[in-house]
Amino acid sequence: MPEGSTTGSVSRAGRPNDVRPPLDPVDRAILAELERDARIPNNALAERVGIAPSTCLTRVRALRERGVIRGFHADVDPAATGRPLQAMVSVRLQAAARRRMREFEEFVTSLPEVRDCFFLAGVDDYLLHVATADSAALRDFVVALNGREQIANTQTSLIFDHVRPRRGY
Repeated sequence: MPEGSTTGSVSRAGRPNDVRPPLDPVDRAILAELERDARIPNNALAERVGIAPSTCLTRVRALRERGVIRGFHADVDPAATGRPLQAMVSVRLQAAARRRMREFEEFVTSLPEVRDCFFLAGVDDYLLHVATADSAALRDFVVALNGREQIANTQTSLIFDHVRPRRGY
């Protein structure tokens, strides 16, 4: 993995001052195929996008080095791991706590219930995707979160279903 790259942390890539070379149609086709199946063998990927396997491997490596591909992940069903109840928890920090946002990020991403942590613009500071065993566990999670001094407010929305869109770039 390139120096300075991270896996499993909140990404700061994509800011307006983040200048990257544009993606060409082949890069976009590679990304679309990898999003559908990140485990696709290089030969099959090359065939689907119409390029030589060696060219495909070089392009995938370049996309990783440029930070376009941030990692490869398994899409694990939370219910299969004993956490069938999912929710999105919006978090607003106290004004004084905004100086210690990294500390908050490290704390919440260490919690087993937290599947994703999004840093936001707007009224709320973070959106947490959480999965718990049941409503009592979700309540305990939210109560514990609200008990932290840096938290000003939370709002919880239950997730009934998650449908991943088919991407095209």
